[in-house]
Formats: sequence, structure tokens, C-alpha cells
Amino acid sequence: MSEKKTHKTSVGGQALIEGVMMQGPKGVATAVRKPDGEILVEHHDVKHLKDKNKFFGLPIIRGIVAFVESMISGYKLLMYSAEVSGTEDLEDVEMNKFEKWLTDKLGDKFMDIIMGIGTVLGFALAFLIFFYLPVFVFNKLNEWTGSALTPWQGTIEGVLKIIIFIIYIALVSHMEDIKRTFMYHGAEHKSIACYEAGMELTVENVKKCTRFHPRCGTSFIFVMLILGIIVSTLLSKIFPSIAQIKVLWMILKLAFLPLIMGLGYEFIKYAGKHDNLFVKIVSAPGLWMQRLTTKEPDDKIIECGIASLKAVITDNPEDDEIK
Repeated sequence: MSEKKTHKTSVGGQALIEGVMMQGPKGVATAVRKPDGEILVEHHDVKHLKDKNKFFGLPIIRGIVAFVESMISGYKLLMYSAEVSGTEDLEDVEMNKFEKWLTDKLGDKFMDIIMGIGTVLGFALAFLIFFYLPVFVFNKLNEWTGSALTPWQGTIEGVLKIIIFIIYIALVSHMEDIKRTFMYHGAEHKSIACYEAGMELTVENVKKCTRFHPRCGTSFIFVMLILGIIVSTLLSKIFPSIAQIKVLWMILKLAFLPLIMGLGYEFIKYAGKHDNLFVKIVSAPGLWMQRLTTKEPDDKIIECGIASLKAVITDNPEDDEIK
């Protein structure tokens, strides 16, 4: 077999529960390991707003839209993978009397409601940890220093946010379920890296490839955090009076969050096409963080990554390249 040329693709993915999702020229596909050991590969109908209206495909705007769409579709596919893998099987879960009563009354809707509540609580926790806590800690530090830190409010809050994010990821990465999901995340990256390197998609070849990729969501989050520091610093200089009022300051930063998302997306898209010094410097923190958010996968996990990738790529690698 002749060696394929090295190329950069637009293919991206997501780790699931006992599986991997990939999105490429042939659409969205998942490969999930069933309880009997078989890998179930399925295509999913995921519609994008940019296909309906060109406005949603404009620079910056497309990043905001893509983020929201990925959150929605990612959640749905996680629930799908939980069902296929058997993780969501209520019959194997020991329930108390109240849970049994809810199951009897709500039937199949029970798990959807529980997951809905969990999602709302998750967003609330994220807000408290990544928006409220940095502001709270800064205000306390500023009080202890006699307001000497006020000129650096945006910068210090941004640095605190990065520190909190690293600590949070480091802690959850030790949980068994999360660690296994991070192995699937590693399989996703390594499979794409193998394909982009022009190598045949085999378990042995994928093993040789890196599990760090510049288009990863981890890198996107880190780029957003860095952009957040820049934007927050500018806002604290432009609106110093608002920065001193905790509630208004958080509302102001939330208002600029879509812009930060859009800019972060444009950089990740640029990083996927280029490998210059600027990209390497800005991508470095995100790639470093992937040492926490990805783990080396075993052979069976790699098989899921390969199966999902093969389901979305074309026979001609040039058709999959980033345009």
C-alpha cells in the first residue's frame, strides 16, 4: 500500500461514555461499545444553523453558534452512549423507595428529568466556580492589600480562573469514570492524528500517534481563558466604577462572553490550518492541559476511535482537508 500524504483535516470529535463521536465530511457518527462487547456504529442527523442562514456562518458569529450547538448535540450523544453502553440501565441500579415511586410515576421520563436537573445544577456550579469565585477571591485579596490590586482586577481574576480550572480538572481526572472517558478522549485525538499523518488506521499505528491536538475543546477553553484575561483587563480599565460593583461586574463580563467564544473559535480554526510560532505559543497551554484531559487508551478503546473516524471520512483524504 502506498503511503498517503500528510494532511490537516476538518474532522473533530468528542469522547462519550464507552465510545467516541466523530464529525467529518460524511456527517456525525458514533462508535459505542455495547455490554456484549460489540461496537455499535451509527450516523446521527445533526443540523447546523449555518446551513440554513449564511449569517450564522460569519466569522465570530459561527463560533458562538458552534459552541451552543456542540453543547446541545454533545449532551444528546452522551445520553445516547449511556443508553447503548448500558450505563443508563435503571434495572441494575439500587433505588430507594422515593426513587422507585418516581420511576413508577414517570416511567422512561425519569432519567431525562434527572439528567435535566443535573445539567441545570452543573451550569449553576460552573457559574459559581468560574465566575463568582474569582471575583470573590479578588475582592478579599484587594481588601487585604488596601485596594492596591484594583488596577489589575481583570488580569488577577483571569489568572485565578485559570488556576481554579487546572485544580478542578486535576481533581476530577482521578475519578474512575472520568479517567476512562479521558481515555476515549485520547483515542479520539490519536485516531485523527494517525489519519492526518497519512498512516493506515490500525490499532498499532494509532498507538504510535500523539494524543495532543490543537483543535481540542481543552485548547479552546484555554484560549477563551487567555482571551478572557485580555478582555477583563480592558473592561476594568474602561469601566473602573462598574468593576467595583460585584453583580454589575459579573453581568458585564457575561455580556462579553459570546465575543470571547467567537474569537476563541476563530483561533482554533486558524490553529488547525497553521503550524507557525504564534500558533505554537498560544496553543501551548491548551496542549499542556491535554495531559490531564486525555489518557493513553487501550486497544479496545482505540478500536472505537477508529470505527467512528472511518464512518465520517471519505475515500479521498483531500476531500477531508481543511479548506
